[in-house]
Amino acid sequence: MRYLRAVSVTVLSLVFAVSLAVFVQAAPAEKNIILSTTTSTQDSGLLDKLIPIFEKKTGYFVKTIAVGSGQAMAMGQKGEADVLLVHSPDAEKKFIAGGYGINRRIVMHNDFIIIGPSTDPAKIKGSKSTAEAFKKIAAAGAPFISRGDNSGTHAKEKVIWKAAGTKYEGEKWYQQTGLGMGQTINVATEKRAYTLADRGTYLALKKRTDLPILAEGDAILLNVYHVIEVNPAKWPKVNAKGAKAFADFMVSPETQAIIKTFGVDKFGSPLFFPDAGKKEENLGK
Repeated sequence: MRYLRAVSVTVLSLVFAVSLAVFVQAAPAEKNIILSTTTSTQDSGLLDKLIPIFEKKTGYFVKTIAVGSGQAMAMGQKGEADVLLVHSPDAEKKFIAGGYGINRRIVMHNDFIIIGPSTDPAKIKGSKSTAEAFKKIAAAGAPFISRGDNSGTHAKEKVIWKAAGTKYEGEKWYQQTGLGMGQTINVATEKRAYTLADRGTYLALKKRTDLPILAEGDAILLNVYHVIEVNPAKWPKVNAKGAKAFADFMVSPETQAIIKTFGVDKFGSPLFFPDAGKKEENLGK
């Protein structure tokens, strides 16, 4: 009898120890969030500002994976991320329609710009439209560096080429890096080439490039960011609570106020403009 009691106590102790180990391992995991986002939010320094505030406020820990928007959504489609912060509206709508994401909410916007050599060999400065500027680059055969990475920037670039009605793929003057925004700006600087960049990253990296802004302000250059939670109905293992907490944080008045002034002290103007609660079609008006 004593032997059976001893065995029972040993078994119960073992079960308790295993349960405790599982709990200890699971508890931290519940506090981890995988954020898949575009390189522009990382390269601009915005996430370096916001994430520590979020972590301190909520107790969550954020692992940031900065890739192109297309790659970020591909991660979401595989359930490899909990929440996305991206800027490729057409692809985002397809992502939501496919049931991969929920609660797509507008966060902020800035704009795209065309930068290039100060000599402006294609004479794009003063062009009536961005499409016209692209036509001039193609006609001159001037070097153009594309991210070529299925990012939001790359998607916008393709929209502009379509509007320009100009052949570019396969042309010697057109090169793709397959890299993020900051690295692509570096390549364009080295090759004395034109490229399409988001204003936030350009301003943040201004000390690393001498390429001036040669075209800006066109409506087609609007660059809008949304936060999207990966759908837990499709991927039950995603951290749905953590994803919602981060998304709520990004559209909160406190965070929107930070976004509104981010970059002003260093660059004289904000890198992004807060838009929580607004309609995308009303931006830039």
